[in-house]
Amino acid sequence: MEGRREHGSDLSRGGTPDSPTVIIGPDSDGPLPSSSEVVSGTGVRHMPGPIRFHARPSTRMAIRPTRARSGRLTTAHGVVETPQFMPVGTNATVKALDPDDLREVGATIVLSNTYHLALRPGHDRIARLGGLHTFMAWDGPILTDSGGFQVVSLGRSRTVDDDGVTFRSHLDGSLRRFTPEHSIAVQEALGADIAVAFDQPVPPHASSRAEVVDAMERTHRWAERSLVAHGRADQALFGIIQGGLEPDLRERSTRFIADKAFDGLCIGGLAGDETALQRRAMLDVVVPLLVDDPRPRYLMGLGSPLDLLDAVDAGVDLFDSVLPARVARNGSLWVPEGRLNLRNARFLDDGAPVQDGCRCRLCRSFSRAYLAHLFRADELLAYRLATCHNLTFTLDLMARIRSAIDAGTFPELRRQLIADGSSKEPAE
Repeated sequence: MEGRREHGSDLSRGGTPDSPTVIIGPDSDGPLPSSSEVVSGTGVRHMPGPIRFHARPSTRMAIRPTRARSGRLTTAHGVVETPQFMPVGTNATVKALDPDDLREVGATIVLSNTYHLALRPGHDRIARLGGLHTFMAWDGPILTDSGGFQVVSLGRSRTVDDDGVTFRSHLDGSLRRFTPEHSIAVQEALGADIAVAFDQPVPPHASSRAEVVDAMERTHRWAERSLVAHGRADQALFGIIQGGLEPDLRERSTRFIADKAFDGLCIGGLAGDETALQRRAMLDVVVPLLVDDPRPRYLMGLGSPLDLLDAVDAGVDLFDSVLPARVARNGSLWVPEGRLNLRNARFLDDGAPVQDGCRCRLCRSFSRAYLAHLFRADELLAYRLATCHNLTFTLDLMARIRSAIDAGTFPELRRQLIADGSSKEPAE
């Protein structure tokens, strides 16, 4: 695995928005290479791997520079244009949607949850049935998380030690042991295009420096164990940068993880209890250190429009979150002016679509009044239609962002969207 990346990044130089194009693998649309060393457009040498990534930094603007970049991530199951948002299919499904719905909303890659699938139906069963792509009938790229997020989300029902984490199952109360080796084995059995190293995130704002240091150092040790354990040649492995809200720890973790032979770099431990300004400050530590690193950057757990705009501006390529689908199921629909709460009585007689000009199946065929009725009647169709809308809104936003980056107009688009309210999320 170490041979994949012969030289580490030049992390001593910092970064500017005018950095040259960086590539993993050859800059072509042909099949993924299987042997021989390749050289990127910057002269950095890399071994071929299971994915190929080609990034195109945005042009520097006279008024305000940006680190935003567009790119292309090529996997065995398809191409992902970046920046891109990944809908979350925790249990091998994005709630209320089928694969045809996902294609229609514009999804090109989805995320599934290692911990939950290991518990039910079991990774060995999914492997026997042909792997996760076959099991969920999704022929596009899939990324599986490591189970690390559950270290935070299931904090009251788990214990952590240097070897791993013991969870008490939320299904039957049984004890389940996760180690870096087990997490990798589960992800290899699932067969996703991209796996993620096992880590220990902590709430960034609520955690003490000592807690952040302890979790970061454990994450580093687990990253090394994950690399050793990972042996599936057709599956990429991403490492995770931690460090909480401490700039020196973020820098230290970035240097450590970037020096390892991962195929991509996750920025973890954010999108939690920190403010947007605190998050951006950490991105402004991490991303400049990666300016000459050719691998994709993935900020875990981010999903609101304003946050996505800011993180793209900071130089991030990939995102995931349950947020668009979760708020949709609660009746909150994203529109250019902010949010509409379809559980509000004022929509019961509103014959307009949720959003004029929206291409989603909800807005093409149904009114606000109809969706408001479905929610009040507890009809399952409400969840499907609302989720289709919010994911379409999010993925269309990402498409606009990519076009603006390529045209050199992303800073103007960002200012426009913030000013006209398309990224505002007023209280329900």
